[in-house]
Amino acid sequence: SDLQKQEERGELLQPLIFVLLVLCSVLLYFKVSLMDPGFVKPEEEEGEDKGQDVVIPQIPGDIKLRRCGYCLVKQPMRAKHCQLCQHCVRRYDHHCPWLENCVGERNHPLFIVYLSVQLVVLLWGGHVAWSGLYFEQSREWLQHNIFLLLSFLLIFIFTIVVLLLLVSHLYLISCNTTTWEFMSHHRISYLRHSELENPFDQGIILNLWRFFC
Repeated sequence: SDLQKQEERGELLQPLIFVLLVLCSVLLYFKVSLMDPGFVKPEEEEGEDKGQDVVIPQIPGDIKLRRCGYCLVKQPMRAKHCQLCQHCVRRYDHHCPWLENCVGERNHPLFIVYLSVQLVVLLWGGHVAWSGLYFEQSREWLQHNIFLLLSFLLIFIFTIVVLLLLVSHLYLISCNTTTWEFMSHHRISYLRHSELENPFDQGIILNLWRFFC
């Protein structure tokens, strides 16, 4: 049959890989959106003071951990309260409206993997949509291909958005800073009073290694 001939020629391998990538991106989406991003819990307060001095020696010693005015837990350094999630989140990066969840200490690496897989799917889908277009200057051609043109336009827009997100996050990770710290540097006490512009930066290689590994 035609299906067996296509399988013998290896023509079914690419569609199968594409479907698996789409499935992987969907599973990653639910995993990142449903998992605990690093919520600070009241029972974890013991020993928080000791950990801060050891990890970041460049931070002035007179900066004390403060108690959150919303959920009343003692905030570790780099944590922030998210009013949408109603929790303080460790190494808070941002609240993602696509995921309806915060991106923080626990799910940030998976968020980067999700963006990477999503970018591959979008680029592949854009290539398929573009390869199906053959341009003619006629009204009939436009009527028959309007759906394909709109699909390609949507894929192009989402690809640009995901690419910019991925590149910006990889840059911030390589500097060992978060979106919140980058945008609100002047309002954060442990950054404002530090002698260094970014006291967490330990070099690109070590920053990437500690984040992903």
